[in-house]
Amino acid sequence: MSDKQHTLRKAITLEGVGLHTGVPVRLTFRPAPVGHGYKFQRTDLEGQPVIEADADLVVSTARGTTLGKGDAVVNTTEHALSALYALGVDNCLIQLDGPEVPIMDGSALPFVQAIEEAGLEEQDAPRNWYVLRDPLWFETEERGTEMLAVPTPGGEFRVTVMVDYNSPVLGTQHASMYRAEEFKEEIAPCRTFVFLRELEQLAKAGLIKGGDLSNAIVLEDREGTTQEDLRAIAEALGRPYEQVEIRRNGVVNTTDLKFLNEPARHKLLDIVGDLALVGRPIKGHILAARPGHFGNTSFAKRLKARIREEEKNPIAHIDLSAEPLYDIQAIEKMLPHRYPFLLVDKVLAMDETTIVGVKNVTMNEPHFTGHFPGNPVMPGVLQVEAMAQVGGIFALSKVPDPENYTTYFLKTDGIRYRRKVVPGDTLVFRLELMTPIRRGIVHMKGVGYVNGQPAVEAEMVAQIVRDKSVPTPAAKPAASHTANA
Repeated sequence: MSDKQHTLRKAITLEGVGLHTGVPVRLTFRPAPVGHGYKFQRTDLEGQPVIEADADLVVSTARGTTLGKGDAVVNTTEHALSALYALGVDNCLIQLDGPEVPIMDGSALPFVQAIEEAGLEEQDAPRNWYVLRDPLWFETEERGTEMLAVPTPGGEFRVTVMVDYNSPVLGTQHASMYRAEEFKEEIAPCRTFVFLRELEQLAKAGLIKGGDLSNAIVLEDREGTTQEDLRAIAEALGRPYEQVEIRRNGVVNTTDLKFLNEPARHKLLDIVGDLALVGRPIKGHILAARPGHFGNTSFAKRLKARIREEEKNPIAHIDLSAEPLYDIQAIEKMLPHRYPFLLVDKVLAMDETTIVGVKNVTMNEPHFTGHFPGNPVMPGVLQVEAMAQVGGIFALSKVPDPENYTTYFLKTDGIRYRRKVVPGDTLVFRLELMTPIRRGIVHMKGVGYVNGQPAVEAEMVAQIVRDKSVPTPAAKPAASHTANA
């Protein structure tokens, strides 16, 4: 997946009926700005209320995931969200003029096809990935659901599912998706399913009003089903009796399974859609046993809680004893600063948008002679300078010959000092790129932590400038198309 956010190139509309409400609905995917995320809008209600696709707004998981805010609800959100999430759409407004996302053919494929027809547009902002660094476990004893999220070596989004319903038809099934690119062909076409024993009960409960043998797989999960049983099911669905028959593989339908493990693959599809409610694309491997919408959305809430904890202390996972990415010798080759103004000891981590650097504060530093006698405190201006030097390393790492560049401050904003920094402290700086680097202009926001607590924060703009005394590397000559004589 790209590291930039994406939205749709144009709006696109689908029409259908809700699986449970049976209400005709018109749904439109619309482009949305950077940072918008997924939001549903009920255009049929007064004020056209907006409901964010947020795990904290789940109000029901009965046969689907329902989101609600105030008096407005949207039912069966998972299929549309799974298509947006898996295809790499970060920002989309989903408008609908009814209470339920249309079921279409019971799969996510119609939504995938609509998104592909609309096309994707890259946006000028990095994707807000959540990189799983430590395992996260969840289980529901009463439902038998177990879910585990673990880091992936290459940072992929992976899902593995096991379903076991003790059914002679379904048995135990597994399904996996190791790359999001597999979703379109391997997962999206898989339809929702229901067991024969559940149909009449669901119909009497006022659900599956839009259910049809063309938009759901019905599985026979018991022996001895009679013609009278099938007649009762047909009446419950409001369908002619002749349309209901038991086909091979125990499928009560006029269609065959698209995959032998289509039910397990559909469960994987549901997980992808429900995890979209976390609000950030995930780099990690999700393993699920006997999943359902309640477990999926509960796990999404756990992930959100983990993210909130890490946002409070985004360096909690940093091992200060780990081998540095840049040690002091490497830093001296990049920065022009020298004693007593070289204020970065090592860089521990860096990616496309963030960097983590360390400053060990010792009593041997000359500013403590006068700041202050008997009460040594590291000057705030030097804390900001140390942070800026970490940002300078980030910027200079983007050029092939950093030793020939110098970094200059252009602006600082939002400086806050949260606690004293004294000899013996270790300042750990984490800086994040706010906008893409252009023409050497670097805009970053940083926080310096001591013992996991914020000590200083600032937003800064700097420019990296090439030393005029150093010639710019000559461009390589173009290859000649004339053969030597």
